[in-house]
Amino acid sequence: MTLPTTMQHIATEGAGGPEVMHLATGPRPDPSAGEVLIRVAAAGVNRPDIQQRRGLYPPPPNASPILGLEVAGEVVGLGAGAGRWRIGDRVAALANGGGYAEYCAVPEGQCLPWPSGYDAIRAGALPETYFTVWANLFQLGRLQPGERVLIHGGTSGIGVTAIQLAAAFGATAYATAGTDEKCAACLRFGAAAAINYRTQDFAAEIARLTDGAGVDVVLDMVGGPYAAANLRSLAKGGRLVLIAFLGGPKVEKFDLTHVMTKRLTITGSTMRPRSSEEKAAIAKALHETVWPLLEAGRAGPVIHAVFPLGEVRAAHALMETSAHIGKIMLRVGA
Repeated sequence: MTLPTTMQHIATEGAGGPEVMHLATGPRPDPSAGEVLIRVAAAGVNRPDIQQRRGLYPPPPNASPILGLEVAGEVVGLGAGAGRWRIGDRVAALANGGGYAEYCAVPEGQCLPWPSGYDAIRAGALPETYFTVWANLFQLGRLQPGERVLIHGGTSGIGVTAIQLAAAFGATAYATAGTDEKCAACLRFGAAAAINYRTQDFAAEIARLTDGAGVDVVLDMVGGPYAAANLRSLAKGGRLVLIAFLGGPKVEKFDLTHVMTKRLTITGSTMRPRSSEEKAAIAKALHETVWPLLEAGRAGPVIHAVFPLGEVRAAHALMETSAHIGKIMLRVGA
């Protein structure tokens, strides 16, 4: 297979708003040892992309500076020692960067097959949210069947995935969202109850819904402003898992008494700095445990909007409004 030496990709001129991004032509990457080269058909738009574009989330060393952390497409090249995939395989991949492009090089362990019946858009909507939810809600958060979980941002890509998987594995999911329409969507995705955080005190609602017992896990992407209410919402032995700080990382008032009297655990993680070995282990667990649910239709991505790669500014602008329900995707190639 003869591949072009150049490709189209999204370049950024400095840090700032969506206007700093533009379509450009540059060199096609070559896969390094243990990597596969993917001809990208679809790429997901995620909050870390927004932060990187703003100059607040720099890529790790040796990662592509091009935006984009998840792709789906066809394997068209193999780096030295890469033997897990064959040329022509269709894969969805958690990338370390470089997804907003026609070609993307990814460690082979971070790739998964398209679930049966999926197209590129649906397959490309999986990696970032499913890796994140599995690692944080089920590994760090240790969510078990029969437990209760509060999921903030219930209609985000992460929120939709967390609600669906919590319900599929026998937990009771409660969710927060910012409009009645979004709360109704959370119920459709499998939440037992949804709380409009603009009009309701979510900690008070959790106390009411659980007869004062609280939830076993809180999955939080808001951060500082929610810290105190999150602790009040947790049951004895509860776990607060932090995955983002959309409301800021600082906490002004934080009553640690709850941590001691209820024996709480506060933890969290980011995905991008993890090693390829760690990400490969998550991929293996997803393939064994979650991919059968996707193929059975018991979980799956909700696609809000799809934009051509050249309309990436509009895709980012939409994400920044927080008006979407589910995933925002870029269509890159056939």
